[in-house]
Amino acid sequence: MKRLLLIFTAVILLAVSAKGGDTNTFEYATIRWDGDNTYVILPSSKVDFVGKQLKAIKKPDRVDERSFYLNATMNSLGDKGYEFCGITGDGNTIVMKRQVTKQSDQK
Repeated sequence: MKRLLLIFTAVILLAVSAKGGDTNTFEYATIRWDGDNTYVILPSSKVDFVGKQLKAIKKPDRVDERSFYLNATMNSLGDKGYEFCGITGDGNTIVMKRQVTKQSDQK
């Protein structure tokens, strides 16, 4: 039984090391609520001002504007593989992350 466990462990370790130099890491996007000046900071450091685009989405009556449009922005980033990571105490800034695999230069 111990021998079988040892062989199984060795096979797993070999399979993991056979992946090569791939490493998993995260990249982050930040959503900042500021009404018409709402923007998203992408991992490339590009800033997308989305406030005016968000106004094209019809908000239901009696729904909080900030919550509704932040949710729409989060869903847009979710479609690109991002997931919720954190929020500031005032609720105006949301951080989203997604996992990326980077190829290592080592061979």
